Amino acid sequence: MVSMIDANAPRLMVLSGLSGGGKTVALRTLEDLGFYCVDNLPAALIPALADALTAGNGGPQRIAVGIDVRAQGDDLTRMPGVLAQLAAAGTPAELVFLHARDEVLIKRYSETRRRHPLSAQGLSLAGAIARERTLLKPLSAIAERQIDTSELNVHQLRRLIATSYGLRGDGLTLLFESFAFRRGLPPDADFVFDARCLPNPHWDPALRPLSGRDAAVRAYLEAQPLVQQFTQDLRQMLERWLPHFVQEDRSYVTVSIGCTGGRHRSVYLAERLTEHFRERHTQVLTFHRELE
Repeated sequence: MVSMIDANAPRLMVLSGLSGGGKTVALRTLEDLGFYCVDNLPAALIPALADALTAGNGGPQRIAVGIDVRAQGDDLTRMPGVLAQLAAAGTPAELVFLHARDEVLIKRYSETRRRHPLSAQGLSLAGAIARERTLLKPLSAIAERQIDTSELNVHQLRRLIATSYGLRGDGLTLLFESFAFRRGLPPDADFVFDARCLPNPHWDPALRPLSGRDAAVRAYLEAQPLVQQFTQDLRQMLERWLPHFVQEDRSYVTVSIGCTGGRHRSVYLAERLTEHFRERHTQVLTFHRELE
């Protein structure tokens, strides 16, 4: 069931979990939803951060803190006490723990070529994961919610976090997603637009290694009248039809924009649409499938 908690109420979330389990994706999603996010903060500083950011009417009302095996010293063993301190001070924190099966974590590390944070201790990847499970057991044991991401891709995890912790009862959450057609259509798209007809920065050697989030690529595309007309048409079409989704009590709409490689045109368009609709909706997410 979706958690329809008042998103305007002050709240503090602590996200922890296994490396490769999706904590970074969850934090980015919460940041898009308006949370003030801090990753790898020392446990002793969390109460002070909560006090500073919730003091007065002008501070952030929603805070998310990431805690994982990179913590120094006895931070992990101190966390239960810190959470109890927060609750006693009137700022209870919700602890969410993200994890996955060992074989899934190993596959994710092999696909991304990332190094496990405990690899420096001379452990194999399997040994590092086992050691990490032991170190994080105190947090896993007291988590209000456990999220197994073994069967979730990045897009599905973002949707889960958004629908669980970001929805307001009177709002629509929009997700603008870029993708590459050669890797298939996103499975959860409500709208799919094809940007392959637009001028392609890929053919400029200086722009090829960049993405649609980089200033040089944005400048190139913004100088193309066809791109500007395409962007305007998308905005107008969505402005015309999104209110009908709201009338049907839809709480979540995914708009997917594809191009050949999913790096330039589709990324640029997703970013532009996000900027535009954030002026009209309070809950707008962006996800670039081929850049994650």
